[in-house]
Amino acid sequence: MNRHGFQRVETLPDSSWRTLYAVGSVLALLYVIMISVPLVLLFAAPQPPPAGGAAILEYIATHKLVYLTELVCFVGLSVPALGVFLAISVSLKEVSKSVAALGGLIGVVSEVLALALGASPQSLSGGLIYLSDQYLTAGAAQRIALAGAAEGFLATANAVSSAGILTALGILVLSLCMARGVFHVGVAYLGIAAGAIGMIFEAIRPQIGALYGLYGLLLPAWFVAVGLKLYKLGFRGQDATT
Repeated sequence: MNRHGFQRVETLPDSSWRTLYAVGSVLALLYVIMISVPLVLLFAAPQPPPAGGAAILEYIATHKLVYLTELVCFVGLSVPALGVFLAISVSLKEVSKSVAALGGLIGVVSEVLALALGASPQSLSGGLIYLSDQYLTAGAAQRIALAGAAEGFLATANAVSSAGILTALGILVLSLCMARGVFHVGVAYLGIAAGAIGMIFEAIRPQIGALYGLYGLLLPAWFVAVGLKLYKLGFRGQDATT
């Protein structure tokens, strides 16, 4: 047991999976890039209003490129995340096959669910783009109806995300396994914090507003940390075990 209170397992990841580790490291980098683009736009471009059907439709019509970029990046995050969760799970199987498999399964299921639902932060929805195009050419009466429909999309987008909660849970379970071996204990603690905070924040996201940004910072930080480790395992071999 180390000074952090976790029983460390002196084992090395299975080297026959080096290609998967390497791919996982590249996907982790892609994930960080995709989540960084909307963060940059958050400060560099006007952002969609959090409420108001007519307001959001008018915003999309004026800033369609920014809106599409943020939507594609946020929804597309699930694609590289799938590979990262799988690579981490396999790298930890010599530490605890059951926990690694469980964490990987939860993570993969969460991303598949996010893709199926088109999960994204508030005010981002593909359906709103279609409504915005219709809104531009609609008459006064039609605009009222379209604005009402947009309110429905906003209500759905701002609802609690089961996929988001599962993603945080997957990070938490995998990080608990990391604390016992392969990954540095600091990476494990970062993931434990991100997972625990993420589950809470995803459950109460509509109520916490800008505070959700704390999880938004922890999440890419964890992906950077695990990506660096997967890079060492995939491109440098098992000698890089810290």
